[in-house]
Amino acid sequence: MFLGFINATIIDKKTNAVDEVTLPKFIDYNIPYLQKDFVGFKEALAFKESQGKYTIVNTLGYLGKYQFGRTTLERFRIYNTQAFLRNPELQERAFIALCKVNKWILRKDIKRSIGKTINGIKITESGILAAAHLSGAGNVKKFLRSNGSVRFSDAYGATIQSYLKKFGGYNVSNIKADRKAKV
Repeated sequence: MFLGFINATIIDKKTNAVDEVTLPKFIDYNIPYLQKDFVGFKEALAFKESQGKYTIVNTLGYLGKYQFGRTTLERFRIYNTQAFLRNPELQERAFIALCKVNKWILRKDIKRSIGKTINGIKITESGILAAAHLSGAGNVKKFLRSNGSVRFSDAYGATIQSYLKKFGGYNVSNIKADRKAKV
């Protein structure tokens, strides 16, 4: 689908010549397009976690599309992990509930930190929520309050910083902070 035109700067690698050009803009329908809203946020995060697959269990035992740990599931009174893996609706509801709880836990840090730059990364609410999904809200608090000097990485090497950067800039304002969120 033709969308109009975009201005582009082309630099010749051999001569370093700079040329300003106008190019046609198209949508490639073979590449999924996600908006920068909550749906885009959760789908981008799910793709990073599990390639968006509901039934996957990783080598450390994290479960489902959003790679929940068993203790997190137990917080929401989910004890049957096999039933959880077979229930996409339950996984989606659990993800939303976890976002609400994390937003409540991090509400003061979100207010203090949004718009700051830490280690070259602009801090956004969605980045904070994604980092909390990765490492837990407590580790995100430590990172933010230390101005990035207290760091965290998971067993696969993913870091709070990488999640702050990769998942920053989504509009997650429709998620309301709720200490007692339920599935």
